[in-house]
Amino acid sequence: MTGIEIRRFEQADETRTFEHGSFELVTIGGVTIGRASYEPGRAAVKMADGTEGMLTPGDLFEIAPGHDSWVVGDQPYVSLHLLGASGYARH
Repeated sequence: MTGIEIRRFEQADETRTFEHGSFELVTIGGVTIGRASYEPGRAAVKMADGTEGMLTPGDLFEIAPGHDSWVVGDQPYVSLHLLGASGYARH
């Protein structure tokens, strides 16, 4: 091992903002990882089949592009995007 690289989302390579949130991107080791932060908003997450579902802390999920993300309750929600982060939240 020749060294270690440490990065933080607080010093992201790029930050994208959108209604009720933001998305920070960091590239490390040739991989782009994203962190989405959502403020409280609408009531559910639309699933690929058109139904609405609820995510709870600890859930892992895969969802198709073009979905809506909403926060239930009055607490912010944060998710990590390990695949496809570079294309997320583009205007």
